[in-house]
Amino acid sequence: MIRLAIATTTLLFSLSTGGAFTPNVAINSKVAPGITTTANKSPLFTPTAVDYGCTELNSMLAQAELPEKLYFEKSKESAKILGGIKIGLRKLVVVTGASSGLGRKCAAVLAKTGRYFVVMAVRDTEKAKRVAKEEDMPDNSYTVMKLELGNLQSVRDFVANLKAFKSARPLTHLICNAAVYRPTDPEPAWTDDGFEMSMGVNHFGHFLLVNLLLDDMSRAKGARCVIVGSITGNTNTVGGGLVYPRADLGKLQGFEEGARKPVAMVDGKPFFGAKAYKDSKVCNMMTVSELHQRYHNTTGIVFSSMYPGCIAETALFREKRSWFRKAFPWFMKYVTGGYVGEQEAGERLAQVIDDPICSKSGVYWSWNGGAQQVGRWSEDGKPKGAGGSGGEIFENEQSDAVRDAPTARKMWDYSVEAVGLSEKEMYKKMDPEY
Repeated sequence: MIRLAIATTTLLFSLSTGGAFTPNVAINSKVAPGITTTANKSPLFTPTAVDYGCTELNSMLAQAELPEKLYFEKSKESAKILGGIKIGLRKLVVVTGASSGLGRKCAAVLAKTGRYFVVMAVRDTEKAKRVAKEEDMPDNSYTVMKLELGNLQSVRDFVANLKAFKSARPLTHLICNAAVYRPTDPEPAWTDDGFEMSMGVNHFGHFLLVNLLLDDMSRAKGARCVIVGSITGNTNTVGGGLVYPRADLGKLQGFEEGARKPVAMVDGKPFFGAKAYKDSKVCNMMTVSELHQRYHNTTGIVFSSMYPGCIAETALFREKRSWFRKAFPWFMKYVTGGYVGEQEAGERLAQVIDDPICSKSGVYWSWNGGAQQVGRWSEDGKPKGAGGSGGEIFENEQSDAVRDAPTARKMWDYSVEAVGLSEKEMYKKMDPEY
């Protein structure tokens, strides 16, 4: 049964792409009332209803045509002020990519608790304002700020605006969720700074953002930073190890060459869109490991990564054929067991920030088996143990490649150079035992 499910998964993707397999990465699905899940109950988040029928695709990670330049100086957002009064006694949390998919649902969950003030860090601020209304986020529970992760100056501008807004109040939590995924592109797209788009947005943009906020977060009590990972970057999972192409940083030849145009891949090889995404997720998870080892003991910040589950109904697959978009969610629900609804995935991400269980640093969090196997059949017809809906949160094990310490350290050093982090900008209090 397991072999059949794996073979069928590969066949589904192969037929839909003409041979190139697209990873099971998903961060969107529109959820409506329906069958109640057995999602893990944290102190704040209760189980939600999930619709197990096919729902319409929404927007996130969309492979739309990008402008030649993503961010202009004249589009720099004016700094908001007096945010400290608005924040009050609540914890301050930044969520990147909060206008769609996983980030949208996570931001809404946190805002509605009444204990968090959410900064929606987004590319399209007008869209985020509409989304906040659609999600019924209380008016005094959030603010929207411009952040274009594909432009390093925009990252610096965002940090400056955030500090002006919150004044002396430290940032409590940072959720690095935003991502782009362009598996069918025959040629690479580039960020404003000349990085391949997937690596530039998913890794380099967030790498700079975290480092610029470390000093500020070190002043907060109980601070947490989570960077969303993926099974596709872990070769010890079905989606990451048995599905071509596999993530592989090689010897970081592309980073050594500067990681800028015309260098598109971290291993220096020709561009491959699906692999570029997987490689960026490896870098995300390695970054968490390095942050933990370098700064947890000196800052008290809890650094973690997580895999939310496969949200199969997503604009991530918008370029797939229609039959695939209908068949894939069903297959992930009832055959592999990897499916999770958007609302539940958002609650999972929020749980990593909120739940006392998740106060341990350096952990890769997963639910319901963590996708290291095809789900086991159960009486309710929904396979268990493959990272899908329901199940309890647990500390998952990353692949040997992700836990490769020498490569992770080199990746960090190359990334510092690539994003132009100055000695003044780097957090000074590194663990002396590192």
